[in-house]
Amino acid sequence: MTQTLDPEDNKIITLARSARARGGTPEGAAVRDETGRTYAATTVALPSLRLSALQAAVAMAVSSGAKSLEAAAIVTEADDPAEQDVAVVEEMGNGTLFLAAPDGSLKGRYI
Repeated sequence: MTQTLDPEDNKIITLARSARARGGTPEGAAVRDETGRTYAATTVALPSLRLSALQAAVAMAVSSGAKSLEAAAIVTEADDPAEQDVAVVEEMGNGTLFLAAPDGSLKGRYI
């Protein structure tokens, strides 16, 4: 899918790719809140706590005072975002959700 993205949207895809590579995890995510602050995270897979990369990034944003999201990005091999990831973005104000491949190419735009 070839689309021109806003530089700020490219930035969160790059942050999500970096988080994924740094953590060596299957998924990385990044979000941008209503003030332009960004948060990046990877999947959390502990015996007592499981969060998708996007859920972890949103938790970081909310715990830092974010009230809504302008955009979110997930970098993954998956072809579609998980239902719970779409739901959390909708819950945070219907920002755009980008799904990108590990190489950063855009797979889809949701919400």
